Amino acid sequence: MLEVTGLHVAYGGIQAVRSITFHVNEGETVALIGANGAGKSSTLKAIARVIDSVGGDVHFCREKISRIAPHDVIRKGIALVPEGRGVFPRLSVFENLRMGAYARDVSDIDDDLKAVYGYFPRLKEREGQLAGTLSGGEQQMLAIGRALMSRPKMLLLDEPSMGLAPIMVQKIFEVIRAVAASGMTTLLIEQNAKLALQTSQRGYVLESGEITLHGEAAAMLDDPKVRAAYLGE
Repeated sequence: MLEVTGLHVAYGGIQAVRSITFHVNEGETVALIGANGAGKSSTLKAIARVIDSVGGDVHFCREKISRIAPHDVIRKGIALVPEGRGVFPRLSVFENLRMGAYARDVSDIDDDLKAVYGYFPRLKEREGQLAGTLSGGEQQMLAIGRALMSRPKMLLLDEPSMGLAPIMVQKIFEVIRAVAASGMTTLLIEQNAKLALQTSQRGYVLESGEITLHGEAAAMLDDPKVRAAYLGE
């Protein structure tokens, strides 16, 4: 479904991503792991066209998307849940969710709202509350729910557990697994490499902007190099 070939991202003279190539199959969850500053977030932002790449191509459903506008990426079926959540703090929970459907006919969102509230009942309870007054975990729920409102074919998740209490991390990942089980294709960046690989079918290791290892997630969990570098074992 997603084919990334020779992707290169730079900030001025600093090379963040160095000609990486990888793919994500339809219906698959793939983890992209690595240390802070390895280029993981830059990769997701370049795919979503939030930032420009300086080389390489991105194809989605066999169509080149590496030079289209960010709003067109959403219309093609890719939704990014950014690091830091990025909710609209002065809008209500409901208004934030409606914003997720802005590229669609917003008169036809009832079923999507029911689905999001089914995943995150707490959002239903706080439907009229301003997003800026929610807890960090609730804002992460809202960010994922807002992405789902676009009816994406693929989710890009950037550090969904960052800064959350363990019980909230568990809830967030229960929903990520449930969404994946429904057939959603997912590319996941997660600081907890063990949790990321346990949630995924395959994984890639990104180091200093380059992919240095890839394989089945279960095998990577048992790889001595991965265990020593990223799993704290």
